[in-house]
Amino acid sequence: MVDKLTPEERSKNMSRIQSKDTTPEMIVRKLIFSKGYRYRLHRKELPGKPDIILPSKKKIVFVHGCFWHQHNNPKCKIARVPKSKTEYWIPKLERNVERDAEHQKSLRSKGWKVLVVWECETNDVKKLSRKLDRFLSDKSA
Repeated sequence: MVDKLTPEERSKNMSRIQSKDTTPEMIVRKLIFSKGYRYRLHRKELPGKPDIILPSKKKIVFVHGCFWHQHNNPKCKIARVPKSKTEYWIPKLERNVERDAEHQKSLRSKGWKVLVVWECETNDVKKLSRKLDRFLSDKSA
């Protein structure tokens, strides 16, 4: 399959993709803040530069884009692999998934508890709020 956009159009689209302060990340941050928790953002010294760090609780929240991190849920419509340039995209996306697993394993080995919130989960704020409550409560694993 051929890309419907010209290389220039595709390049412009790709350059506009954010890695910080994305809409899903802002939704999660506002929810956590509204629950009375205070946090740090994107600490470079931690593996994977986590999106949200709660140092006092030793907990971390990653907010993953379903496409870039390949959300492995059949109900998620965002995580599809592109049909064009698969020789480029498949290894790139697979490496993202591998890197995510490495970062999470490293953080857990250092005593951090890790939660991944997927982009598509931010569409149901009530359900997401319950998920965050379970994770942030002192009893959560």
